[in-house]
Amino acid sequence: MEFKLTSPAFNSGTQIPSKYTCDGDNINPYLVIHGVPKGTRSLALLLEDLDVLPLRSVHWVVWNINPELGEIKEHSAPHGAQQGVNVQRKHGYLGPCPQDPAPHRYLFRLYALDCKLDLAPTAGRSELEEAMASHVMATTELIGTYARTNLAPI
Repeated sequence: MEFKLTSPAFNSGTQIPSKYTCDGDNINPYLVIHGVPKGTRSLALLLEDLDVLPLRSVHWVVWNINPELGEIKEHSAPHGAQQGVNVQRKHGYLGPCPQDPAPHRYLFRLYALDCKLDLAPTAGRSELEEAMASHVMATTELIGTYARTNLAPI
């Protein structure tokens, strides 16, 4: 089975429901993990806004996810996993919240790792990427879009 990340809340390439954004409840969507590669010791997850330049905006940083979990439930961090800091320097999920009326692309990227990671709770994307560098066995992506309809055009 192919390593894959899906969500019953939205299909890849389609709009993320507002419930999971700053315009709604600002909670993470239910995510389903398929086909974890044999030998995976842990999973890591990054959620980034691909359309904030020059650097992508990080909305969720999670590591040491149990590879046998199979899912990340709505409005919850995976049991036993650790969460780092997002773009607001806060722990946990930060829903899509573009500051302009253009649609933004949000990338959920899941990594299968050959080890568990020892990171400080203050770790963000760069620390996670550095720690994972030589331990990534496979990756999979789920992309959703979001545009705020209540913003006036710039």
